Amino acid sequence: MRADARKNRDHVLAVAGTAITEQGVDVSLRDIARRADVGLATLLRHYPTREALLEALLHTSFDELTAKAGELETSSPPEDALVSWLRDCVGWTTEYRGVTVLMAAAIDDTESALHASCVTLRAAGARLLARAQAAGVARTDLDGTDLFALIATLAWLGDQPSLAPRADHLFEVVASAILTSAEGSHA
Repeated sequence: MRADARKNRDHVLAVAGTAITEQGVDVSLRDIARRADVGLATLLRHYPTREALLEALLHTSFDELTAKAGELETSSPPEDALVSWLRDCVGWTTEYRGVTVLMAAAIDDTESALHASCVTLRAAGARLLARAQAAGVARTDLDGTDLFALIATLAWLGDQPSLAPRADHLFEVVASAILTSAEGSHA
């Protein structure tokens, strides 16, 4: 890719990130193109669907969260690793309003541009959960799909103005419900 084309692409992604943070994932693609000072056809040539734009925008974050799970597996006790990663995922998903709805749908839609990244992220969480379960510090009646659903639920709470002040407290309640030992650090 030419340097100027890459610069334009990066600019569009930066503008899209700001627009989605402000207005949510349903922000008009036309509005993103206008704010990026490119034509809608140019935007659609690079990102033919909303999901393709989101995948390009979110890919780095997906990779970072997946890598973080791997680091936590080797550097932290199982319960701390699981809760830390869960907190990071919830925090990240609340940054982009409405993204959890698309992520939840993408898990089962192999045609979705977000599918592979979401499946990889869910697998990373499932490994942390399985490690905590094997250590006897997490409930054994949960799986990676349940964990992914809890992330979506906790992120949704953060998106609700009337519930957002309770989001941290409710995160602690959910984390405590996942863990079988109350001694786990939730920081």
